[in-house]
Amino acid sequence: MRIITGSARGAKLKAPKGQNTRPTADRIKESLFNILGSFIYDKNVLDLFSGTGNLSLEALSRGANHAIMVDCSLDSISTIKFNATHTKLIDKSTILKADVFATIKKLHLKQTKFDIIFCDPPYHQDLCLKVLQMLHEYPLLTEDGIIIMEHAIEDKLPSDFHQYTLLRNQKYGSTTQISIYELKSNKSED
Repeated sequence: MRIITGSARGAKLKAPKGQNTRPTADRIKESLFNILGSFIYDKNVLDLFSGTGNLSLEALSRGANHAIMVDCSLDSISTIKFNATHTKLIDKSTILKADVFATIKKLHLKQTKFDIIFCDPPYHQDLCLKVLQMLHEYPLLTEDGIIIMEHAIEDKLPSDFHQYTLLRNQKYGSTTQISIYELKSNKSED
């Protein structure tokens, strides 16, 4: 696992020991960031179930403005801090050891908005759907923002969910799927 391009290009990232964290594979990350292209530049990022900080740190390396990384695991938080320091992206990072759902509420109360929200929870627990519900109740997305969810192929997510609509869905191998959501009002009407 490494930073693919940008200011921290080539930096190897550490992962917590054990099976509790499933970092996004480099090939999936590269494909995702090719899809995002220059959209990342100068954006504010929220990374839920951050694990290693892999996705946020890649975004920061490619020019994102700031990233808040949230995880409830002490091992993950320690790893994220190490990786953010190692990549020299710590000054653009806020790392929170906290419950994802409580953090969404707190950020909403502070009227904090994000251009990109990554959500990469443990598979097979319907957590992506729960996050979408929370983001419906406590909106954090900017008008032009996107939500990027990494989930198991078996985890079915809706094409429309309240104010969100599925912009793109991409399968990777036999296990992983990326679903990208935007606000319905942003859907072009051709």
